[in-house]
Amino acid sequence: MDALADWWRDHGKQRYPQAKELLLLSDGGGSNGCRPRLWKRSLQQWCDRSGLSVTVCHYSTGASKWNPVEHRLFSAISINWAATPLRTLSTMLACLRGTKTQSGLKVTAKVNERIYPTKIKVSNQEMKSLNLQRHSICPLWNYTLCPRPTASGP
Repeated sequence: MDALADWWRDHGKQRYPQAKELLLLSDGGGSNGCRPRLWKRSLQQWCDRSGLSVTVCHYSTGASKWNPVEHRLFSAISINWAATPLRTLSTMLACLRGTKTQSGLKVTAKVNERIYPTKIKVSNQEMKSLNLQRHSICPLWNYTLCPRPTASGP
C-alpha cells in the first residue's frame, strides 16, 4: 500500500492532476492478494485520504506474469543485470535503476525501510464499512473501492 501512496505522491499526482480513479493490476496472492482484509482496509483508507477511487483486478494464481508492466520490464531488467552478482542491495538497486526499455520506459526503485506490525485483524464490521463494489465478472478478483462519503478529500 505504501508503494502506491509513494508513487502517487512522487509521480502520479503531478502527471495525472485530473485523475479521479486508478486501475491496479495485482497478483492474486500475497499481502495485496484478493483475500487479505488488511489490504482492502488499507486501500480504503488511502482512497479516503486521496479522494480517488481505485479499481483492483487480481490475476489468478500463476497468471501474474501476464501483467503488462512486468511483461514489458522483466526481460529488460534480466538483460541489464545479467552476469552481475546481486550480492548487495545497492548493486541490485543500481541494476534496476539502470534499466530502460527500447520504448523509453525507465525503472525506478527505492528501498522501503518501514517496519510493519504483524497479525493485524480486520473485523467483519470494518469490512462492512468499506465502500467496496464488486464487479459482476469474477467479483472476488475485481472490485472498486471509492472514497467513503464521510471521508475528507485530499
